[in-house]
Amino acid sequence: MTRSSERRRWSAATAQGRLAVAACAAAGLLTATACTGATTNSPPAAAAATPSPSTSVRELTPALSSQLDKAVQQTLKQAGVPGVTVGLWLPGKGTYVRSFGVADKGTGAAMSENLRVRIGSETKTFTVTGLLRLVDGGRVGLDDPISKHVDDVPNGDRITLRQLAEMRSGLFSYSDDPDFDKAFLSDPDRKFTPQQLLDYAFKHPPLFAPGQKFNYSNTNLILLGLVIEKVSGQPLGDFLKQQVIEPAGLRNTVFPKGTEFPDPHAQGYTVQTPNGDVANATNWDPSWAWAAGAIISDLQDLRKWAPILATGTLLEPATQRQRLRMLPTGYPGTAYGLGIFTTNGWIGHNGSLPGYESVTVYLPSAKATLVILTNADFIYKGSENSTLFAQAITRIVTPDNVYALPPSAPSSPSPSA
Repeated sequence: MTRSSERRRWSAATAQGRLAVAACAAAGLLTATACTGATTNSPPAAAAATPSPSTSVRELTPALSSQLDKAVQQTLKQAGVPGVTVGLWLPGKGTYVRSFGVADKGTGAAMSENLRVRIGSETKTFTVTGLLRLVDGGRVGLDDPISKHVDDVPNGDRITLRQLAEMRSGLFSYSDDPDFDKAFLSDPDRKFTPQQLLDYAFKHPPLFAPGQKFNYSNTNLILLGLVIEKVSGQPLGDFLKQQVIEPAGLRNTVFPKGTEFPDPHAQGYTVQTPNGDVANATNWDPSWAWAAGAIISDLQDLRKWAPILATGTLLEPATQRQRLRMLPTGYPGTAYGLGIFTTNGWIGHNGSLPGYESVTVYLPSAKATLVILTNADFIYKGSENSTLFAQAITRIVTPDNVYALPPSAPSSPSPSA
């Protein structure tokens, strides 16, 4: 669906084509290819996860902050997004935190940095971190076949947990299925079970042999969520709270059990509707995104999360090295690891869910953190609005490391990048 801001899948040239429907929940990462189900052959060598030592980072002087203000406001107007919050932290060179526009078009309430939003596919970073905590505990192995933990998965005896986290399983993404699109968009309040999501995916044959290519599929994360539940004996949300969210010191990040949305939060606006009109998607049920994109968070929590994710604070060093073994996606400058990506040196993930988009990334060479939160999933000239904001900011502040994800392709709603 061209109207879905969550349609993002990495295709060799577009990054996440159908990413959209629900899983922007995870959607943050590879915008067009990830969700569209596009596939790319992966070269044998892994990509570097860090930029060169020559990274240029400009100081956040009043003049540069004013330049950033203008760039963000211009992008806000250009993309037609109601509101945006930007946080940029550059140790030794300053901090830039600003909100522009409105959080609620009905009341005119201003966007502000303390508001929670749905972070779509950034959820994938939490789910995969949870899996890797189980790896560190010796309770699962990355090279376990998924058939060891979940029955009736096509090619399940040959698809490993590693390949699921790397988006190289070959499994069709449920969020690309036309029947799923119809079911979700005709009733956004509908609650989906993980098995129902897998049923949509498994109607389709695998797209390729396990490990052969990169293809951003939300199905992979649903399976990893089920693995976590089976091995831990806990509901996914409870496990992530105890093993990831609380150890990371995140106080405003939640994995919702239903449609609850803790206050204060921004209203979210989408064009993922049957007629393409703008709708308020704030309270749409996120169960369709589940382990791929259901989490809610805010600016300060994501500021903490970016370096934790990129440096592996919660993991054993050897496990983090495996996580950051970035493999090519087919798009220049961008590669994908275990539930995490790198684009021109920045490490992290993006997200998109009906009504919201986000980016949370970290630049190791400068110890810089960038977080962008918007309350609309609108696409402008083929690009997610969160990508446009990130590009505008990094072109000014880190010209040697410009955030650059591929443009979005038309697709159904999805929580992926």
